[in-house]
Amino acid sequence: MMQKNWISFASIARKEMIRIFRIWVQTLVPPVITITLYFIIFGGFIGSRLGNIGGYDYMAFIAPGLIMMSIITNSYSNTVSSFFSTKFQRNIEELLVSPTPDWVMVLGYVSGGMARGLCVGMLVSLVSLVFVRLPLFNVPFIVLFALLTSFVFSLAGMINGIFAKKFDDISIIPTFVITPLTYLGGVFYSVSLLPEFWQTLSKANPVVYMIGGFRYGFLGITDINVWTGLGMLVLFSVLLFLLTLYLLRKGIGIRA
Repeated sequence: MMQKNWISFASIARKEMIRIFRIWVQTLVPPVITITLYFIIFGGFIGSRLGNIGGYDYMAFIAPGLIMMSIITNSYSNTVSSFFSTKFQRNIEELLVSPTPDWVMVLGYVSGGMARGLCVGMLVSLVSLVFVRLPLFNVPFIVLFALLTSFVFSLAGMINGIFAKKFDDISIIPTFVITPLTYLGGVFYSVSLLPEFWQTLSKANPVVYMIGGFRYGFLGITDINVWTGLGMLVLFSVLLFLLTLYLLRKGIGIRA
């Protein structure tokens, strides 16, 4: 049984990987160009006029946030677009009538989102070396926060794909939820510099903990408790995974 499940998982994951790298000009290049522009504009032009934050120059401070932002957006967008396309083309019916367990299906699609998010994250990390030399304060935290954040947003993208009924529906959450949360998540500023009211409000934003923990792995500075952020990511991973399984088993958004 385990061998059959592995074959099913590997088949879905391989399809996702082929899709990513077959159209790499669309999946990998644009986000890297976008983040490069952020480095040039915010880090080069604006950052040169700002002082240090936490003992690091502005370019070094925003680099981890930009890397994490690319992981978040690409993990989410890959899974939501891939799963919805499978629904739209009616290919999902082949999976539903097969003996593939729901959890294998979820992990297969999520692996594609994670692969794209982490690939773009690594490419952006290489681009960042052109502008700044980042220290590595705690590598395990870098890896853990990157993997768990990618996993969480890949699951969130799959949930969006399950509920989406038309192509317009897959852009609503990224536009009105993920983008605002990311920009207000401390990518370009330190939460500690905000007035007390806005600091308290920012702590309700889960992206603050993801970016803060990831930045801690590089620079050793953070606005939040990294263990709280890590625990929150584990909790979100479990809850979203169980929710995705529940939606698939109930056939919500899939079965007519």
